Amino acid sequence: MYTDPRVGDFINERFVPVRLHVKHQHDDFEHVGQRYGALWTPTILILDEGGEERHRIEGFLPADDFLSQLMLGAAHAAFRRNDYAAAEPLFTRVAEQFPRTEAAPEALYWSGVSRYRTTHDASALKDTARAFSQRYQSTSWAKKASIWQ
Repeated sequence: MYTDPRVGDFINERFVPVRLHVKHQHDDFEHVGQRYGALWTPTILILDEGGEERHRIEGFLPADDFLSQLMLGAAHAAFRRNDYAAAEPLFTRVAEQFPRTEAAPEALYWSGVSRYRTTHDASALKDTARAFSQRYQSTSWAKKASIWQ
């Protein structure tokens, strides 16, 4: 379904993919769309085991941007189930592997928070703030992290 094997592999490793076609499965598509407020296609929803939305991707994206968003969503899902040790390497992977994507600053921020939640060592937050002083300075994520300096 995805032309870039990295995308398909990541999806198959991390998620239970479900696809609803707007024309061929119209009733199901409408029901799910109403439940989750999906107003556009494609809408990719990353849900937890209880069906709670943890991340959303709307519209088409190039492979690196899409993959970084999928990783970000998987990391957010792990974070929400308090599995900070699983979330942190995923957030870090996004920031390191896809530094030019929109997901990278958010991933850097949450990587630091995850590391702090795992270790309870405030230096994780200071390190993250320092990393923002070197990159992504003009993002809202850098502003949020600035308090940690």
